[in-house]
Amino acid sequence: MQTPAAASTPPLESAGQPGYVPDPEPARQFRPGEDPNLVEDLRGLAEEASALAKAELAFQKSRAAYAGSQAKKILALCVVAAVFAFFAVTAFIVGLVISLAGLIGPWASMAVVTVGLLLLAFVCLLNAKSRLNATKAVVSDGGENGR
Repeated sequence: MQTPAAASTPPLESAGQPGYVPDPEPARQFRPGEDPNLVEDLRGLAEEASALAKAELAFQKSRAAYAGSQAKKILALCVVAAVFAFFAVTAFIVGLVISLAGLIGPWASMAVVTVGLLLLAFVCLLNAKSRLNATKAVVSDGGENGR
């Protein structure tokens, strides 16, 4: 009479049966006192760690290559956007001069727009100077008093 566990276990496949796949590596001979399970587990762990490290390195290389290629495209798009913004600001300034010319004359409108732009540039320079001084103060004392 067979036990239930023996009845449910499939028979072992042998070389003559379909579906048999021979073991690609011959069995390793162990020295007396070696635990074959521990040695094989450690060998498998080392192989898996090596494979994982190689896969992670390849993944990070591909990420870096992708980021590098995208950075070039992003930079090109930013340059194109800056060129268009420059032309838009130029068109706005020309339009401002033309529209003011009807009210105060062409020379006066050119002077008003120029002075207005120079005032905006001066305000930006003052802001940049104050930020530069604040940065110098933080850097010179090691950042202890700049927070």
